[in-house]
Amino acid sequence: MRIARKLIVLLASASLGIGAVAPAFAQNDASGGTDATGAAASAAKPTKQQRKQAHKEARAKKNAELKKLEDAGYQPARANDPNYPQDLQDAQKKAGIGAGASQ
Repeated sequence: MRIARKLIVLLASASLGIGAVAPAFAQNDASGGTDATGAAASAAKPTKQQRKQAHKEARAKKNAELKKLEDAGYQPARANDPNYPQDLQDAQKKAGIGAGASQ
C-alpha cells in the first residue's frame, strides 16, 4: 500500500512538472523570431532612437497645444477651479482645438 501511494505521488509530481515545462517551450519558440511572422514582428519594432524621437515629437505637440489653450485664456495652474471643464472647453473652442483627451 505504501509503495502504491509513493508511486502515485511520484507520477502526479512528474505529470505536473511536464505540464509546467511544455508551455514554456511553446512560448520560447513563438517569440524566437525564427519563422516569418516572428521576423516581421522584430523588424517592425522601433529602435531606441526612433522611440526617443517619437516621444520628443509627442511632447512638442502637447506643449504646443497647451500653449494655444493658455493663449485662449485657459489657466491650468488654478487649483480647485469650480469652472474647470467649462473653462477648458471654452478655450478649446476659441483655439480651434478638438476636445481630444479632455472627454
